Amino acid sequence: MPKLISGFSKLNKQEKIQWLASNFLKENVNASEILSLYWNSDQQLQQLHDDFIENTISNYYMPFGIAPNFVINGKHYTIPMAIEESSVVAAASLVAKFWSDKGGFKAEVLNTVKVGQVHFMYDGDQESLLDYFKSKKEDLYTVTDAITKNMRKRGGGILDIELRNKTDELANYYQLHVTFETKDSMGANFINSCLEAMAQEFKKEDIQIVMSILSNYVPDCVVRAEVSCEVEKLHPTDGALFAHKMMQAVAIANVEPHRAVTHNKGIMNGIDAVVIATGNDFRAIEAGVHAYAAKSGNYKSLTACKVENGIFTFSIEVPLALGTVGGLTSTHPLSKLSLEMLDNPSAKELMQIIAVAGLAQNYAALRALTTTGIQEGHMKMHLVNILNQLEANQQEKEEVTQKLKGKVVSYSGVAETLKKIRA
Repeated sequence: MPKLISGFSKLNKQEKIQWLASNFLKENVNASEILSLYWNSDQQLQQLHDDFIENTISNYYMPFGIAPNFVINGKHYTIPMAIEESSVVAAASLVAKFWSDKGGFKAEVLNTVKVGQVHFMYDGDQESLLDYFKSKKEDLYTVTDAITKNMRKRGGGILDIELRNKTDELANYYQLHVTFETKDSMGANFINSCLEAMAQEFKKEDIQIVMSILSNYVPDCVVRAEVSCEVEKLHPTDGALFAHKMMQAVAIANVEPHRAVTHNKGIMNGIDAVVIATGNDFRAIEAGVHAYAAKSGNYKSLTACKVENGIFTFSIEVPLALGTVGGLTSTHPLSKLSLEMLDNPSAKELMQIIAVAGLAQNYAALRALTTTGIQEGHMKMHLVNILNQLEANQQEKEEVTQKLKGKVVSYSGVAETLKKIRA
């Protein structure tokens, strides 16, 4: 049984790998050989990657692709996507091209307010607490002056500070609920620094500060995107039937949580891929988006679909707290390249682009589900992964692909076809 280790972080990379191999890997697994394949030969660049997190032993690669032909608010984009799932980039590209001659995507940012909170306990007179808050409110702004100075120059900063009574939900629980504008920065460190300064200023003997932290639930940092066209342009044979089935699909996601989760997961295929490519925090985005989908008390679709006066409209409204300066966006070479590819957008512009990516992905998924089914296209894209798992050489890949052309792809079917070829 492996022993606990002290001082692991002080070991160099090779020593960490040796410890891992000795304690957790089989003897026939050459960890050093596998991991070294993904080290960058540029030592400075490798050191940059090593410094992103702790105890690094290698880099973990994901495919980095591009989806061309997006037209958003009249501007042409090629969107970077970092994702491992087959068919996502292809689906986004196809949908982008489909809508490019129908006016493209329209997007607008509805608001950019972000939230942070100082959580505290107080077992005393509520009026006295309110009086104390009123007496300290200006001081709470003042104590953050040094932190907010540069942000205020860019038009951001602290918008408001509220005292919220939450004692009906938890005994003695109150909070300072603080709203922020962080402009092109995602603002996590900025918000947390402000909150901690406020907590130090606000605390006193009968106020127990529990924690000070930003919230990843940002229902007032929201972007909307949509596409629309005449119903008859939706489908080559029956646009009205197609539109009807699309509306039914969204309606089902609004009443059936089992479907809604998968429906929204498809949206996140598009959103996360661009969030990761641009060096933003996809875990924060995921948490906030799914909370937003449940804001009514029931988990529902993030997209909406309607037909009015013969016009089909497909739209999304989603919270996205993003940054285009600071953090990984300013240090990771591929994140910087992704933003350059997008013409170095502001945070608001990036919100619009990413919302469109999610909308396009959902449209592609629903179009497949309500017509040919999801597996036909997905498994075609997945064919190369199956062939790689079966260790097919290039000639075998070409023969299998040719034999399965026009057929539904399945793992067992690919394996059987490859077996016959090899026989």
